[in-house]
Amino acid sequence: MYRYDHYDQAIVDARVDEFRDQTARRLAGQMTEDQFKPLRLKNGLYLQLHAYMLRIAIPYGTLNSRQLRMLGHIARTYDRGYGHFTTRQNIQYHWIKLQDAPDILAELATVEMHAIQTSGESIRNISADQYAGAAADEICDPRPWAELIRQATTFHPEFSYLPRKFKIALIASPTDRAALRWHDLALRIVRNEAGEEGFEVFAGGGMGRTPFIAYPIRAFCPADQIFSYIQAVLRVWNSHARRDNIHKQRMKILVHDLGHEEFTRQVEEAFAHILTLGTDFPRAEYERIAAYFAPPPFETGLPDEIDRADPDFALWVDRQTAPHKAPGYAIVNISLKRVGGIGGDITAEQMEAVADLAERYSFDDIRVTHGQNLVLPHVRKQDLYAVWQALDAAGLADVNLDLVTDIIACPGLDYCSLANARSIPIAQKIAQRFADIDRQLELGELKIKISGCINACGHHHAGHIGILGVDRKGTENYQLLLGGSGAEDTSLGKITGPGFDEDGIVDAVEKTTDVYLRERQDGERFLDTYRRIGVEPFKEAIYG
Repeated sequence: MYRYDHYDQAIVDARVDEFRDQTARRLAGQMTEDQFKPLRLKNGLYLQLHAYMLRIAIPYGTLNSRQLRMLGHIARTYDRGYGHFTTRQNIQYHWIKLQDAPDILAELATVEMHAIQTSGESIRNISADQYAGAAADEICDPRPWAELIRQATTFHPEFSYLPRKFKIALIASPTDRAALRWHDLALRIVRNEAGEEGFEVFAGGGMGRTPFIAYPIRAFCPADQIFSYIQAVLRVWNSHARRDNIHKQRMKILVHDLGHEEFTRQVEEAFAHILTLGTDFPRAEYERIAAYFAPPPFETGLPDEIDRADPDFALWVDRQTAPHKAPGYAIVNISLKRVGGIGGDITAEQMEAVADLAERYSFDDIRVTHGQNLVLPHVRKQDLYAVWQALDAAGLADVNLDLVTDIIACPGLDYCSLANARSIPIAQKIAQRFADIDRQLELGELKIKISGCINACGHHHAGHIGILGVDRKGTENYQLLLGGSGAEDTSLGKITGPGFDEDGIVDAVEKTTDVYLRERQDGERFLDTYRRIGVEPFKEAIYG
């Protein structure tokens, strides 16, 4: 993984000192909350319903054991003993005291971590495939490019005064594990007919009040020109964006209003001009960064066989591991979706347990996933049983990856001042309704995503089954959406009809799965069946 040089460390240390002074002035009453707000947001600090929330960046979802132990220390020392992993591969702490925030940032800086650009109108944490560097189907490890783009866009003039937040995702495989086309800018590493590596580019995606799937704007951008192309995209957005209306400031609105063909034309025009300025990455800089992402020293001649005598272990292997590009290795997915718990939450002790496992069995490498889970990317198959036993002892061996209980849910009205409805209790009730593992396996891949307001932090638009909490005359009401996807078959979920109360939405989800089981054909996922038969059979069962 990338290691800070003296420039990186100096930038982060200077930001900590600056924020410490700003916080002291706020606590002393020398600054109002309105004056302090833009300063704290630049450092990932939000004021929520009950306390401050601190969001810490985990660039492209990569951590080492030292960093994860620090996150556990922060949870134990400054919060209530746990943290919450997000769909942008970050971590949040929901019970932070303002006076402690500078100390937390200072401690993070000692392990090469920060909270810069995790909030506010900025380039947010660049997300990537959690299997990067391990996936059997990838063209290359996309993380060096993600790191290069992260460094180049941090404090760059074109990226420093944006109309709204801007989200970038980057992958290098045909399988989309990062919700690529739901981003403002989406980059997929591809090869052209000559075998050269470059980028397929999409723009204008996003969720929230007006959801759009990103449009393809370039089939192939040469790798050594990608930063010029990104600058061109930002230049067109900065030139036209509606800075007078917060609901129309995201780039997706501009792409929609101009039309993606005209938007593309203007980007290409700006791109041609920027190319003449020679602002792209020097190849030597890419190679410097890529050296930090060299593959670990995988052993050769390892056995591929796995002893499946223990049926519980065999089930875990089948559900929670994925193919690795190196023979004798596997990718291990760690579920943070225990039935009765809060999805994405992890205790300080569990963080330390995962850090120990990464150090011992996975080349000191941990990943955070878009789905609010964790990954050990490089585990020898002969070590899987020991890893499973240790995860089980830590309460982290649940077997539900991509099943009905592997629910994405935002913090909702339990924490967030923007929310209209609670998300966490809905996720818990659905998980309890479908807790039987045999029932989950019978349903197969079924992605449920829940948001407590129209801002869509729970990605309800992209759920096979999506749930949106809204306010109906002071009462929490839940709309049901069907048919969304955040994978390579990206699609936008559609509202089925009138909403439900808390218990009604759980019943509606169950009725929806009953229709699927009745109507599915051999090998069909829920999403396949929905696309084949349409919404009407589901609406008839739900609303009767």
